[in-house]
Amino acid sequence: MPGYALPQASALFAAIRAVTAVAPWRHMVTPGGLTMSVAMTNCGHVGWVTDRHGYRYSETDPSNGRRWPAMPDPMRELATRAAADAGFAGFEPDACLVNYYAPGSRLTLHQDRNERDFTAPVVSVSLGLPAVFLFGGMKRSDPAHRIQLLHSDTVVWGGPQRLAFHGIAKLADGEHPLTGRCRINLTFRRAL
Repeated sequence: MPGYALPQASALFAAIRAVTAVAPWRHMVTPGGLTMSVAMTNCGHVGWVTDRHGYRYSETDPSNGRRWPAMPDPMRELATRAAADAGFAGFEPDACLVNYYAPGSRLTLHQDRNERDFTAPVVSVSLGLPAVFLFGGMKRSDPAHRIQLLHSDTVVWGGPQRLAFHGIAKLADGEHPLTGRCRINLTFRRAL
């Protein structure tokens, strides 16, 4: 959905700043002990976390034991509307993973498998620097399509493709007037 979030981009960025003031960016550690190159935080009823104990959703921020900040209305409303416009009426996210990509960071091919309900779609909003979205098949070894994402582009996937492997290629350096030298991604899910 090219440019879908453009009318709300400034409000989304302000909402992200409010979230990160309460739940700052952090580089999580995978169960294998590797530090992720993408910095992350969360908002909503639950947040996605990873550490030496595994991947999961948690009602509290493991760095401070407090609940994640509530999902700001501009974020929730955009996700619900985008899902409906893509054919997934009734989607109400309870989690938003907020990713911060600095130049050189990437996210390897993975599946979003920690949610309880795979009938709900994933809604992904890209802000800032352009990125190459990798969208593959049901196996990590399946060829991945390379899709250029620009500021405010929104991707919604669900149905048979809900568990498709996906990721972000290494982010090229650049400067964006709203976000500076980064890409911010909002990934909305119904986790519970």
